[in-house]
This record gives sequence, C-alpha cells and structure tokens, in this order.
Amino acid sequence: MTQAKHAPWRKKMYVIIFEADTPAGKSFDVCLLIAVLVSVLVVMLETVESVEAEHRTALLLAEWSFTVLFSAEYIMRLISAPRAGKYALSFFGLVDLASILPAFVGLMFPGAQSLRVVRAFRLIRVFRVFKLVRFLGEERALRAALQASLYKITVFLGAVLSVALTMGAVMYFIEGEASGYTSLPKGMYWAVVTITTVGYGDIAPETPAGQFVAGVLMLIGYGVLAVPTGIVTAEMTRQSLLPPPRRRCSACGLGRHDADAKFCKACGRSMISQSA
Repeated sequence: MTQAKHAPWRKKMYVIIFEADTPAGKSFDVCLLIAVLVSVLVVMLETVESVEAEHRTALLLAEWSFTVLFSAEYIMRLISAPRAGKYALSFFGLVDLASILPAFVGLMFPGAQSLRVVRAFRLIRVFRVFKLVRFLGEERALRAALQASLYKITVFLGAVLSVALTMGAVMYFIEGEASGYTSLPKGMYWAVVTITTVGYGDIAPETPAGQFVAGVLMLIGYGVLAVPTGIVTAEMTRQSLLPPPRRRCSACGLGRHDADAKFCKACGRSMISQSA
C-alpha cells in the first residue's frame, strides 16, 4: 500500500497503527491483542448468570470501555490509512467494524451483544505482529483449496439434499404420523440427521421396513462424510505442489517477490505496510 502525502501526524499515526516493524507499532498491536482477548473474556462472562448477577455493573462498564476503545481505533485507522476505502472493505477492515457494531445493535435488539465475540477474528493479526508469515502462506493455501473445491462440494451437497428428500419421503410413506413422521419436512429432517450420523433420537422408525431404510441411510452417511474431506484434501495436495505465490508491489508494480518479502526489490517500499 503506498503512503499518500499525509500530514506528519497522520504519517506517524499510520506507522504506529498499521506497521508492526517499529517498536511503537509492535507495542500498539500487542496492547490491541491483549484488549481483544480481555474483551472476548468479558463477553463470555456476561453469559454466565451467577457472574453477571454479581458483577453486572463492572462487566457493563468494561464492555462499553472496550467498545469506545475499538471505535476510536477504527476511526484512527480510517483517518491514517492512505486509502481509507480499501482498508474499510478489506478483511481486517470488515472485522474491525463488525467488532464494534454488535454493541450498538444490542441497544435495539437485546441479545445481539453476544455477537461481539467476532472480535476474536482480530487475533489473526498475531501472525503479522510476531512475524509468523509462514502461517499466512498456509492460510492462503487452505483458502485456495476451499475455493477450488467449491463447485465440486456444491454438486455433492445437491446430491445429498436429493437423497435426504427422497429418503424422507420414503419414511413419511412407510412410518406415517404414528411414528412421528407428521409431514414431509419432518421426514426430511430425520433423513438429514441420520445421513450426517448425528442421530438425535427424537424421532426414529418403529416398523421393520422403516428400520431397514434407516440402516441403509446410516451406511450411506459414512460415505457422505468421507467425500467432501477427500475433495478438499486432494485440492490441498495440489496446492502444495504449485510454486509458492508471488507478491506484487503496489508502488512500482514489480511482482517477483516472495510471500515473506519485507521490502520491494525495486523501490524499497515496505511490503508489510502494503498488505495492511
């Protein structure tokens, strides 16, 4: 990311907030990660009835303190980012925004406050703060494998849905309302629970014919679990055989940089700041 011609104070703010290579920047990110961890712990404690009843005021004060802190941080990121729109629409920008919205939404829709645990996604910055770039490379490989598997898994899920619909209809016909299969959706619900090997047991066949169909569906379920795993594993293997990804410098356009490159080979720009 190229640094626009900002006022000195905005440049200094940018270095502290977006770059983890400087002592001030690393200290800021470490403090931010600690704040995220504590805020997630506060959200979890709020859901424990005994703790919430005894420390309601303290938890409420802590939560709104974190909300104000993260809101101020988000505003500072927008102010200091050379391209505020790009940051706002980036993964981290959306996560930063999502981490503060539930607190305000909860004022109108009680219960939405629990969504504040999305702040845990901000801990992904730990890879950048502590130079764990290799982990980021593995994350990209996993994401590429999932994207490559999307169409195959979609077709597979369509086939599973068809099987669940068919078997649900069969069970509705065989068992009927006497066994709890009061409708086709109810039969389909049983088929989904059975084919995924979850087996809640809230509804079960009682006739020999129904139990035979259930047994067949259970066996099919083992195959169903293996197929998507095999698809993703095959794609991950294929991704591991590909050459390592190259990064492009947004300042000069040179694209022959290693995934863990810190500076551009041509212009010397920081590659870390460009990915912020």
